[in-house]
Amino acid sequence: MRRPPFARALRRRFWSLIGHGVSTEESAARVGVSERCGKNWFRDGGGMPPLALTEPSGRYLSLAEREEIAIGHATGEGVRQIARRLGRDPATISRELRRNRALHRSPPRYRATLAQAKAEERARRPKLSKLAAHPRLREEVQTMLEKRMSPEQIAGRLPRLFPDDATMRVSHEAIYQALYIQGRGALRRELTRCLRTGRALRRPRRRVDGRGRERIKSMVMISERPTEVEDRAVPGDWEGDLITGAENKSAIGTLVERNSRFTVLLHLPNGHGAEQVQTAIIAAMAKFPLQLRRSLTWDQGIEMANHVKISVATDMAIYFCDPHSPWQRATNENTNGLLRQYFPKGTDLSVHTVDHLAAVEAELNARPRKVHGFLTPAEVLARTLFTGSVATTG
Repeated sequence: MRRPPFARALRRRFWSLIGHGVSTEESAARVGVSERCGKNWFRDGGGMPPLALTEPSGRYLSLAEREEIAIGHATGEGVRQIARRLGRDPATISRELRRNRALHRSPPRYRATLAQAKAEERARRPKLSKLAAHPRLREEVQTMLEKRMSPEQIAGRLPRLFPDDATMRVSHEAIYQALYIQGRGALRRELTRCLRTGRALRRPRRRVDGRGRERIKSMVMISERPTEVEDRAVPGDWEGDLITGAENKSAIGTLVERNSRFTVLLHLPNGHGAEQVQTAIIAAMAKFPLQLRRSLTWDQGIEMANHVKISVATDMAIYFCDPHSPWQRATNENTNGLLRQYFPKGTDLSVHTVDHLAAVEAELNARPRKVHGFLTPAEVLARTLFTGSVATTG
């Protein structure tokens, strides 16, 4: 059964709202469909908008351009003249007129609305995916997924394994679509459990332009951080972050000194908003002398909205990493990985007491590190404090 002509516009609007972080239920209500209909659209798309519903890019003719072609063609303009006016290649205009004229009329006429409808129908037409068409490729991809390889790793590995076979190539996006999108299920749906996230549905990617999310004012970016911080030449430069619990409802703050790898844990039992994080960082840094309070590098989490107040209170410069760049806090990221042994993901982190955090902190700081010649972070920090020497680190 064909959908009514406005259904496509409704679904496009629905996915636009989903992409801006609106829930499935609210998106359905805003476009005027039932909650069940919205959930069906979300499930059928595997959590991502179908490619045929995305807004057409500049590569394809728009309805407005087709209307201009129709006017020009009706008034006797030539193909090249229409192309110059639209900034298109003449071949594009010629092909458009040839494919979409109403041949049953005499003389044949070009109508913009009919041409647009034909173009959208062609875009909707189901095409056999490469994984469905090539059983050997499909089996190889499934085997790699079962070995817990990511789609990106699989896409990059196939050309190395089959350098002379062009059929053994597939993009990582095609693998995701085969797993998640109903109707393109060339791969077994249960293989989604082999992915790192294990999700049954994909989550729309956050907007990278920063719109739709709260911004931190007056940030000083990591590109302005002194080079000696990167070299670990002087002690007193810290990296910080939060490790979060189930549904991001609880958190523990982590601070790591870059030179010694000394770790400090922030107790945040009453939430991890800007005020709580500000109070915890100031209290933690007050325990260290000024020589060990040179700088702090954090990501762009909104919990650091009060960074100016923190900087004034601790006398530390605060720098922010670029978006989606955890490697710019590599020391802290590594430490957070070690801490997950004590504070597993998906658990309530607010249940841990100050004493328990202090015990974990002490254990981690007493763990010998190869980078320090198997001295502990506590020993390296103590040597820095009492002798003024700096450990040689890699």
